[in-house]
Amino acid sequence: MKTPPRKSTVTRIRPNRQPRGMSAAEWDARCELAAAFRLAAGLGWTDMLGTHFSLRAPGTEDQFLINPYGLLFDEITASSLVKIDTEGNKLSESPYEVNHAGFVIHSAVHAGVRDAHCVMHCHTVAGVGVASQQHGLLPITQMALTVMGEVRYHDYEGVADDEGERRRIVEDLGDGTVLILRNHGTLTVGATVGEAFARMYRIERACRAQLSTLTGGAEPNPIPREVVDYTGTQGRELSRTGRAAGGKLLWAALLRKLDREDPGYRA
Repeated sequence: MKTPPRKSTVTRIRPNRQPRGMSAAEWDARCELAAAFRLAAGLGWTDMLGTHFSLRAPGTEDQFLINPYGLLFDEITASSLVKIDTEGNKLSESPYEVNHAGFVIHSAVHAGVRDAHCVMHCHTVAGVGVASQQHGLLPITQMALTVMGEVRYHDYEGVADDEGERRRIVEDLGDGTVLILRNHGTLTVGATVGEAFARMYRIERACRAQLSTLTGGAEPNPIPREVVDYTGTQGRELSRTGRAAGGKLLWAALLRKLDREDPGYRA
């Protein structure tokens, strides 16, 4: 007699501290964004207080959630996120302010790109390294080739405290989903937190592989132009169908992992 398959013992931890008066949709959004910070911390994507993730508030066009300036990524919880609008007005109670550079960058994208519901910006060593190389991302690895069709570039203008830069950020992002901020870092967008996170993972991996290759001392193995073009087409198709963005499958798996290991993000 066959033994029936065991049911999974992993249960989803539901939001347990939804503030009175807050919609269930906003609380769910807060939990998703808080999860991204905790996962990013585990992957070493942090720069102390220097970078930011944001998510459009459900049902709005001009409001978004962003990390409070003063908390490390691994301290952030759903309730600690700050809600502001694209004019910089604070819409939720918090003892913390919002980093002005974070406001400039994220308000630009939320206001200027309709489908950019989630925006992630990092200063990883690999991302800054490639952003500081004149040639940018090179077509030397599969990771790079499958993301290159989505990559755009924005020239460095100094610390992003000039609100006039917002228009240029949006123009340079254009129809892309990954923006390399030259001499600065990386930025990804997505219709969901999962999409933006998976795109950040892809560009981060591509940058790490590039730096590793170039510092190894040997010439990169050349890829024929027709293969470069073909793989780029494959990457664009994967992105269009959502497979490369990883959104649903990858994000669900990451949330299960986080719920097992660090469920405090839901507080």
